[in-house]
Amino acid sequence: MDPTIDTSFLPDKDREAEIAKRKTELAAEWRAQQEREKNEEITVAFAYWDGSSHRKNLKVKKGNTISQFLTWAIEVGFKEFTELRTCVSENLMFVKEDLIIPHFYTFQDFIVTKAMGKTGPLYEFDAAGDVRIRQDAALDCGEAHPAKVVLRSWYEKNKHIYPASRWEPFVPNKKYGRTIDDLSTI
Repeated sequence: MDPTIDTSFLPDKDREAEIAKRKTELAAEWRAQQEREKNEEITVAFAYWDGSSHRKNLKVKKGNTISQFLTWAIEVGFKEFTELRTCVSENLMFVKEDLIIPHFYTFQDFIVTKAMGKTGPLYEFDAAGDVRIRQDAALDCGEAHPAKVVLRSWYEKNKHIYPASRWEPFVPNKKYGRTIDDLSTI
C-alpha cells in the first residue's frame, strides 16, 4: 500500500456527513440572511401615471409584495385623486422600466436577482431623477427610473399610445438589456 495515493474520489461516510452538515448550516445561514434583508426598509420612488406624472415616495420593506405596496400607495399617496378613492390594488398596475410587474413579486425578488428591465435596473427603487424624456432614454446611464402606478382601465384605453405602447409583461428569465429597437433611430 502506497500512502501517497490520492483517495479523495473514493466514498467516505465521514467526509460525506461533514459535507452534508456544512450544506445544511450554509442553507440555514442563507435563509436567515434573506429574512433579515426582507425586513430592511427601502424607499420606493413612484409616480401615479394618468398621462402625466405625479411623483411620490413610500417606505416599504424589501419583503413586501407589489400588491401590498399598491394598497399602501392608494391609502397614503393618492388621496387627492378621486378615481383612486374607491380603487383596490387589483385595479392598478405597477410598471417599472417599461415592464408590467405582476402583483405577487416582492421587491426582494428583484434585488436578489439584480433583474434588469428594458431601460434600466429593476432592483433600484429610489430613483433620484425625474421620469426621463424619450431623447434621454437613448443615452441610458443605468440609473433607475421611478416606477409608474397606473389604473388598469387607463392602460387598456391608452395601450396604443406612447409610453404605454412600449410596456410589456415581465418575464423572469428574459434578458431585456438593450432590446429597444425604436431607440436606435433617435
